[in-house]
Amino acid sequence: MTALNHVPSLLTRAGSVSALTLAVVGGTLVAPGLTSEAEAATHGTKALKIAASKKGSPYRYGATGPNRFDCSGLTQYSFKRAGKKLPRTAAQQYNKTRHVSASNRVRGDLVFFRSGRSVYHVGIYAGKGRIWHAPKSNTVVRLEKIWTKSVSYGRVR
Repeated sequence: MTALNHVPSLLTRAGSVSALTLAVVGGTLVAPGLTSEAEAATHGTKALKIAASKKGSPYRYGATGPNRFDCSGLTQYSFKRAGKKLPRTAAQQYNKTRHVSASNRVRGDLVFFRSGRSVYHVGIYAGKGRIWHAPKSNTVVRLEKIWTKSVSYGRVR
């Protein structure tokens, strides 16, 4: 008997089970309108790979791909290709994500750069304090170290 066959008994005995526990035993979380952490991480990982594949693409203000991008255009394009819809601007994307702490960030989370209460830039967290992003005019999509502590993290649901 496989671990998957034990999922119903786990649910019966425990009353409830976390998405992580289900993922460990090979089950799935079925709840309309909810995305499991594992599923969110999968979309983020796909989006991260898509953003990385755009390395060297020129920055253009307002561009959403597939060959030129601004910062939020790159994140929107990458997540759309990974199966998730995001609004257009960095600030709108910030408002649409589930905010996570720096200690809980994972590869594929969005990194929002802030000045006071304003969000002015976004990239995709690549791990080890780095992001894939489209920085500014006269640059290209690239992997870069996060240069400030004035950031917030968001997970696409």
